[in-house]
Amino acid sequence: MGSDRDRWNERWGETALSNEPSPPGVLLEFADRLPTSGRAIDLAGGAGDGALWLAQRGFEATLADVSDVALAQAGTRARSLGLMLATECVDLEADPAPQGPWDLIVVAHYLNRSLLQRLPQLLSEDGMLVIGIGTERNLERHPRPSARFLLADGELPSLIPGLTTVEHREDWAEWGVHEARYLGRRTAAVS
Repeated sequence: MGSDRDRWNERWGETALSNEPSPPGVLLEFADRLPTSGRAIDLAGGAGDGALWLAQRGFEATLADVSDVALAQAGTRARSLGLMLATECVDLEADPAPQGPWDLIVVAHYLNRSLLQRLPQLLSEDGMLVIGIGTERNLERHPRPSARFLLADGELPSLIPGLTTVEHREDWAEWGVHEARYLGRRTAAVS
């Protein structure tokens, strides 16, 4: 059995990508409430659709992912668009997330409960956290991802200590999956 890096490198190596980013729906849904500049990081962001979209909006964007193939693709895409994009190859299952403070952290389609609990500490004061992760109800219509990669109904807010919830919803998103979507703000020191 290969490593996560090997598996994702193989998957991204077989994926044809457009240069124009197609950001996760949760980013588009909350776009009008996000800061307009600052340091942003897209965790487990694959080939960079979210991070590139943030860079286009004026953020100092960083993409963190386990796949060095995906990160190389994101770098190529960024250069073709004339964007600056920092990349960090990190296994978020074993290693800590890149240190902040971050003005915006994005996590889409990636469930790591212990990581989610630590993210508020990486935010700057007034920094925002955007999360979009499928819930177990998604299995009613889609066989994938399996339940081990999905949240239980109502679970997400309990995984994010110390933030002020700006919006939290769980429903069938317009992009066809049952997803928990969360937007929170750090308004005080997080212990």
